[in-house]
Amino acid sequence: MAAEATAHHSNAKKIWKVFFILSAITIVEVALGIFKPESLHHVHIFGLSLLNYIFIVLTIWKAYYIMWSFMHLEQEKTAFRWTVAGVLSFLCVYLITLVLIEGNYVYEVFQHAQYKWIF
Repeated sequence: MAAEATAHHSNAKKIWKVFFILSAITIVEVALGIFKPESLHHVHIFGLSLLNYIFIVLTIWKAYYIMWSFMHLEQEKTAFRWTVAGVLSFLCVYLITLVLIEGNYVYEVFQHAQYKWIF
């Protein structure tokens, strides 16, 4: 029993799996950012291009996967996982929404308002 408690369990396979999944998602993000396909870049939904929505979803998915893997959420019960991941996902979406709304407001002020010196 003591030998089992002190036995070293290697997580190298899991670390490489996480590395390749996160690398693949990052490569997709970078490729989309470099090439900016017109079918995604010029389609706007609620004032934001479809490409930006894809970036937001991929970023949130990467954050969730990092929590899943490195914060050991995969070993927890489903209710606890959703409690942690759901709240953090909601806060991320809320923060992104606020930043986009505020950024759009500042952009509109710089483009059309007379009071540019305030900003």
